Amino acid sequence: MTRDILIVCLCALPASWGLTGVVRAQAVRHGLLDVPNQRSSHAAVIPRGGGAAIVLVLSLAAVLLAARGELRPALLWTLLGGLAIAAVGFADDRRAVHAGVRLLVHFAAAVWAVFWLGGLTPLPIGGHLVDLGWAGHVIAVLAVVWTLNLFNFMDGIDGIAASEAVFVAAGGAALCLWAGGWSDALAAGFVLAAACAGFLPWNWSPARIFLGDVGSGYLGYTISVLALAATSSNPVAVWVWLILGGVFFADATVSLVRRVARGERAQDAHRSHAYQWLARRWGSHRRVTLSVLAVNLLWLLPWAVAAVRYPAHAAVMVLAALVPLAALALLAGAGRREAE
Repeated sequence: MTRDILIVCLCALPASWGLTGVVRAQAVRHGLLDVPNQRSSHAAVIPRGGGAAIVLVLSLAAVLLAARGELRPALLWTLLGGLAIAAVGFADDRRAVHAGVRLLVHFAAAVWAVFWLGGLTPLPIGGHLVDLGWAGHVIAVLAVVWTLNLFNFMDGIDGIAASEAVFVAAGGAALCLWAGGWSDALAAGFVLAAACAGFLPWNWSPARIFLGDVGSGYLGYTISVLALAATSSNPVAVWVWLILGGVFFADATVSLVRRVARGERAQDAHRSHAYQWLARRWGSHRRVTLSVLAVNLLWLLPWAVAAVRYPAHAAVMVLAALVPLAALALLAGAGRREAE
């Protein structure tokens, strides 16, 4: 890590903290508030849109690092593509945007990212590097769209999405650094983690501001494209980042599959993710968020370390790490009809 990158990382946390305060004041002033309804997990009116601070900090950091030659132009343009996700999210925070419009922007940004990153690199599977060709590019686009949406789905209680982003971004960057040396994707990962850490005190239970769609979708987009970018220097990176995000992938996927299977629309708001059931059952957002962090550190991190040490078996380790989480999510109620 160079001096420039270290300085940017150290500045990102306080900058994000300070900007979040500014965003909160403006949200209150302009009535950008989350008013509880029957689908909410909160009882109080809370300002939203705080994720704009993370967007601004990471975007500015990316431009500065690119100007200093620490970030390749392709990754800079990829990260700036997240501004489209943030923009449509901000519009949705202010006034509901049609699901079709949001999805169009999501796919456009995903295609933009995959274009600049050169698609999905060959994946290590069973000791071989498997090139999926054009199918890999399609999978990469779908993965980006799903990840940015699942972060939106999973941002329903205090602190959960921001703390998850800190863990995945910092953990993924650190493990890939340990495994294969430095890359600009890892620099961006550390900056993202620092920016999310600066936002987290405002969002920790009891939250004083929410990420909003402007932040949650942007986090999902950025994490997914950094995972793809990291594979250019270390092919196992995609498996490592997937393992680290296992709680979100398992809960969101099980919930969606179960709801769609009984005829519900995927885009409809609901409170049937496992973490939402647990928050109501335990009567505590903080307890659920801390439990997710415990699973991350005690279950997923060791699997991610093992994937780095034994890359030939990393793909199998993804299943070993995530399948039990999917089963636990199902037992906790993921996707269960809310009237049940």
